[in-house]
Amino acid sequence: MLADTLRDPRTWCVTGAAGFIGSHLVETLLEHGQRVVALDNFSTGHRRNLDDVRRSVGPDAWESFRLVEGDIRELEVCKRAVSGVDAVLHQAALGSVPRSIADPLATHQVNVDGFVNMLLATRDAGIGRFVYASSSSVYGDHPGLPKVEGKIGTPLSPYAVSKRTNELYARTFEDHYDLTCVGLRYFNVFGPRQDPNGAYAAVIPKWVGQLLSGDRPHVHGDGETSRDFCYVRNVVQANIKAAVTPEVCGVFNVAYQARTTLLDLYRYIVSGLEAYVGGELPSEPTFGPFREGDVQHSLADTSRAQAILDYSPSHSVREGLEETLAWYASAHKGAVEDAIA
Repeated sequence: MLADTLRDPRTWCVTGAAGFIGSHLVETLLEHGQRVVALDNFSTGHRRNLDDVRRSVGPDAWESFRLVEGDIRELEVCKRAVSGVDAVLHQAALGSVPRSIADPLATHQVNVDGFVNMLLATRDAGIGRFVYASSSSVYGDHPGLPKVEGKIGTPLSPYAVSKRTNELYARTFEDHYDLTCVGLRYFNVFGPRQDPNGAYAAVIPKWVGQLLSGDRPHVHGDGETSRDFCYVRNVVQANIKAAVTPEVCGVFNVAYQARTTLLDLYRYIVSGLEAYVGGELPSEPTFGPFREGDVQHSLADTSRAQAILDYSPSHSVREGLEETLAWYASAHKGAVEDAIA
């Protein structure tokens, strides 16, 4: 699907390249003969993700990869990373609503100060296109479904505030400088390499890790909360098309455009994992209070991205889960064997 889009060789800067989404962007670009300058400080990303990419693409493609190890909170580091590149895919951020509530200052410093540094570096390098990761969290308390780009509510967390602030800064830089900015509002992205560990792990890798460790996952609320889960390959497609589509700017929803409740998601995961562990897993999770800062339902309208970016998701939630669970089962073979025992 991306072969024609990436027909011409370019040099790309991918920030947060050792992270979950960033490493998939790096992998796809290298697979299609592109050159990549990666920026990461490895605070939340992992070297093992880049090792995985290196093994996947092979030594010849890996020759087109260069790593800048550093922090987006340092302007000179950002300038070094974007020197000589044609487009920037900015993924580096501190994710997680709960983490932002626990430490709003760190969220602001990385997600806002670091974002402005990347904008400045991109502007000063004369790069024409800056694509960045926004978030569905900017819709806040707006009750409407599906979520449409022009209708947002009040942000419900420091993380959401930081992402909305990014969008405002991007618009301002477009107004005052010769820089095209495209924001992608991600809806619950999942896939291989997503970290299952830590207090702020996303729901799918967290539940998979718990199930493989013999634990019963926990649901915040009654399980009827719904999300528009989006497989990472769909997100990669949206980033690359946003970077190369002529005369495009503004923000776009990136999702599969379908609602999945947490209970349905849990049952999909259990059903898929049982094929690998060769036995039964807990049929139901445990339940508890709703989590502060969360919205109850989320669903994207992706018609703007479809019309302008020619965005067409390649994987449904079930298809994405099949690939994701196969990866976790392979990557965590020891945990699978323990679950069988």
